[in-house]
Amino acid sequence: MAKKAATRPLRAIRGEPAAGDGWPWSIPAVRQLLADGLEPGALTILVGENGSGKSTLVEGIAVAYGMSPEGGSIGARHRTRATESPLPERLSFVRNPGSARWGYFLRAETMHGLYSYLEANPGGPDPVFHELSHGESIVAMLAARFSSPGLYLMDEPESALSFTNTLALVHLLEQMVADGTRQAIVATHSPILAATPGAQVWELGSWGMRRTDWTELALVGQWRRFLADPERFLGD
Repeated sequence: MAKKAATRPLRAIRGEPAAGDGWPWSIPAVRQLLADGLEPGALTILVGENGSGKSTLVEGIAVAYGMSPEGGSIGARHRTRATESPLPERLSFVRNPGSARWGYFLRAETMHGLYSYLEANPGGPDPVFHELSHGESIVAMLAARFSSPGLYLMDEPESALSFTNTLALVHLLEQMVADGTRQAIVATHSPILAATPGAQVWELGSWGMRRTDWTELALVGQWRRFLADPERFLGD
């Protein structure tokens, strides 16, 4: 008997028309997602300047999938202050039959509060995240919570990581999606993460969203020029 093929959770993300002209509907990437939808790959990476909509999209997908906007797993009720957009109300999913419904949202800016929530609501043999450095705690979180089949959302996970640990995250992402049961969508400013082999890379900006090769990313060009001649950017 043939072995059943593994399937990642999402085949497509669909949107409904924007509800007005204000934020977040004024963000070109949000309007494009609502109009055209998105067929995410095993690993989808969103890159763009501050304000381009990366975090808004990842947060919206996470909340629509059933995760807390401040991070955590499906069903987590961690919440300190409601700041999320109404975007999740306009999103729906085309799921792959038989795929896992588990999911986890790692949001770098709200990790401190999430660690407190996990300590108050233990669900396994986690380390004491508050006793680790910011970077160490994120590495520990990835090891502890990102092993099950499901959908994983990450918002700027590299923010506390060293160069070496960012490379380690690249290898983790490769391994995560290799068996076909785990799927990840990552918003990042890191050219290292954007270079993850096999990733579907989208660049966000005033045009909306466009599928882009790593070598064509504005981010990559900017880093190359800076590293080649720092004084050009830092001089008087």
